[in-house]
Amino acid sequence: MSAETSIDERAVAAAAEIVLAKLGLSLDQVADVAKPKVMPTFAEYAPEVAKTTPASSSETWKFYWKVLVDEWGDRPIDEPRASEINQLANLVQQRAAAKSPSYTGQGARSLFIDAVKCFYRCAAGDKLITLAESPVATIKNSKHRNTSRRALTPRELTDINRAAASSGPDPLLDSLLLRLHSETACRAGGALNLRRRDLNPMDCSILLREKGGKNRRQPVSPTLFEALLEHINSRVPGCEPNDQVLRLRNGIPLHYHNYQTFWNRIWRVLPWAKALGVTSHWLRYTTLTWVERSFGYAVAAAYAGHAGPGTSSDRGGVTLTYTSATIHEVAAALSALTGEPHPLAEFATLQTEAIDIGARADGPPLPSIAGTSEHADNPARLRGDQ
Repeated sequence: MSAETSIDERAVAAAAEIVLAKLGLSLDQVADVAKPKVMPTFAEYAPEVAKTTPASSSETWKFYWKVLVDEWGDRPIDEPRASEINQLANLVQQRAAAKSPSYTGQGARSLFIDAVKCFYRCAAGDKLITLAESPVATIKNSKHRNTSRRALTPRELTDINRAAASSGPDPLLDSLLLRLHSETACRAGGALNLRRRDLNPMDCSILLREKGGKNRRQPVSPTLFEALLEHINSRVPGCEPNDQVLRLRNGIPLHYHNYQTFWNRIWRVLPWAKALGVTSHWLRYTTLTWVERSFGYAVAAAYAGHAGPGTSSDRGGVTLTYTSATIHEVAAALSALTGEPHPLAEFATLQTEAIDIGARADGPPLPSIAGTSEHADNPARLRGDQ
């Protein structure tokens, strides 16, 4: 190569750098664009998505990411078309509907679409693919689905409480679970995420970590609070603040599949519960319906932990800007539900003549944490020794 040619190349490179600088680019950036992208497969990328997703959402969606891995594990993530995503969503719906006569599977389909959208948002963040190019770009997900869920009747709740306390090997845990969901209207994720450090004896409340990475402080009755403390202290002695509260008899932390095992047993005892597809979420419906009827919509929205106005998931509309309820009003509603005084309730600005706080109102029956079965007087059975 001649010296003259070398000088020409340097001049061309210098001129190119000047042009790129005016465009806000560098030679390195142009070189990166020119490099062929190595697209990961679903099996390779799914663990990365799980690591970057909030734990509360990851617990819900990881089942559906597994579906992607099982069906398309060896395929690059930019390969499937929108039609294939819809076909796989339909398959997820069919599998869910086959579990119970009451299931349509629509909820599972919607969760699958949410999980896939999260998957591709993460891929877009890593610059593997743009959202516009992703196969979910044109897929719409209906958030307003018809549901067969409703508030349970007092008789239905009583039957469930009795079945839980009499049919399983661990009636103490079962009745504690029912009481926790009935009092707080928490979701399964909120119950499973409960840690020792989330139990606040100063104001008799617990911290619930639920879907979307949202945290909320929820008042509980003294009865439930003492039961939660006794439960974790007996099943995992110590003072480690991050210990999960809800545990099996052998001390293993409770997991989502334990909920399904619990309700499968209830369904065997109560065929009507299987026909309706009753789960823990029905307890949430029941409590929130009672709170709304007794204390109004604003208190029910706060009790549910729904996002306030001005957030990306506003569930209450503009009105709640002016009428949103406080934790003290939530405590007042809890006190009326349980018939137990609560330290936060005395600060409530709530005025009601229909309900005398501290006296049990005509609300949903709450399970006895000590069990309500014919075996409730057997201490060994309640400890799980039998």
